[in-house]
Amino acid sequence: MIRVVLPAHLRTLARVDGEVRLDVAGQVSQRSVLDALEARYPMLRGTIRDHDGGPRRAFIRFFACEQDLSHEQPDAPLPEAVATGAEPYLIVGAMAGG
Repeated sequence: MIRVVLPAHLRTLARVDGEVRLDVAGQVSQRSVLDALEARYPMLRGTIRDHDGGPRRAFIRFFACEQDLSHEQPDAPLPEAVATGAEPYLIVGAMAGG
């Protein structure tokens, strides 16, 4: 069971409170987690990454185990602590402005 923490605006869109828990078959990577998330919550398609499952949207960042994974390859395995559910996978809305 993978634990995913969404930013408030995406939790509202998906109509969830708190963490989302997902079953991910096979290797746990950013792509497999996001595929499972979008399959369970289709209203999130196009909000985190392009509609075709492409690159992440601007102002969205990914973190796990105190590491910024935003620029990692989508099929790179996530840390073991995320794969076992000990640590959450964080999707964060980045801040911008001046």
